[in-house]
Amino acid sequence: MVTAGGTQEPIDPVRYIGNRSSGKMGYVLAEEARDRGAKVALVTAPTSLPEPVGIDVIKVNTAQEMRQAVENVTLQADVLIMAAAVADYRPTKAAKDKIKKVEAGLTLEMECTPDILGSIKGNFIKVGFAAESSNLVENAREKLKQKRLDFIVANDITASDSGFGTDTNQVTIIDHEGKIDDLPLLPKREVAERVLDRVVEFLSKS
Repeated sequence: MVTAGGTQEPIDPVRYIGNRSSGKMGYVLAEEARDRGAKVALVTAPTSLPEPVGIDVIKVNTAQEMRQAVENVTLQADVLIMAAAVADYRPTKAAKDKIKKVEAGLTLEMECTPDILGSIKGNFIKVGFAAESSNLVENAREKLKQKRLDFIVANDITASDSGFGTDTNQVTIIDHEGKIDDLPLLPKREVAERVLDRVVEFLSKS
């Protein structure tokens, strides 16, 4: 199973809190897994990408909806690749009606969204992504440990032609044994190939 896109946490019926994720990395991971013969479920937050053929696509909007979908699908999954950019916070309560503009401004009370990777349990390979703007390896290692991942794919979102919305990515793969693999700038499809090669390695050991 692969997750993709950026979740949208509603403020009111018109506005939401989101991020710049295009979903491209998750989609090419799902497509590459399909092309290798895997039965793939893609849990996707909203994107502008065409729906991939031959993949079970489950559409969600919020972090809570993604969590429920992931929990359902991982009951039968061998691998979870969490490539989605899940919002860290959401408004405590979404307004039922559109909030009107006022000169005094607007203050929103926020709460944490569910920690999908940290809470999900099961006998499957668990892969995370870390989009960082500083201390790439240090922050990725901490996430790897906290969420008990098999390996993590980290990318510096401040780097040129890497990260959200681009067709290329430059990533560092870190596994739970401490092995670090720094990849050069590559098309996202090639990054997906490298990630899935590592998944195959882990499956062969399990």
